[in-house]
Amino acid sequence: MIVGAFIKGTDLSIPPSDKKDIIGKIPEMLSDTESFLKLHLCEKHVIEGFLPEIEFEIPEVALREAVVNALAHRDYTVSAPIRIFIFKDRVEIRTPGRLPNTVTIESIEYGGAHVLRNPTIYNFFTKMGMVTDVGSGIFRMRKLVKEKIGKEVGLAQTESEFIVTIPRKE
Repeated sequence: MIVGAFIKGTDLSIPPSDKKDIIGKIPEMLSDTESFLKLHLCEKHVIEGFLPEIEFEIPEVALREAVVNALAHRDYTVSAPIRIFIFKDRVEIRTPGRLPNTVTIESIEYGGAHVLRNPTIYNFFTKMGMVTDVGSGIFRMRKLVKEKIGKEVGLAQTESEFIVTIPRKE
């Protein structure tokens, strides 16, 4: 399960103005999560030639990467949902469980970590074409966000979860 919450502020003590419990099969959860994110993130229309294009404040590839990683690499022995918080200044994706085995934040940042905690789920994402299977997703996400927003993606580990923080444009 994924819990999505839109919070009109910058801290968790503010009650969400919108909350959604996202359940179902993995493709449905991805689609519903994408819809929830797009509902609450800013977009602008950029017209090039004859076709209008919608440009989101955070690259969609970066958001997808964070959500796919949360589903593929979470610790399913922990009875807690993935939590996605959309704050005024950032989006946080909080994945239950600590990083697996020898994986560190430093190794993730440089694309050197590729440990499969849930190989069956990861294989499903591979067949869907949602992962490259080389451990480059976080590296790519960080690069895209830095290029588009000019800020760094934050990675943090607590005793009970892994947190990806994607800054929003001001």
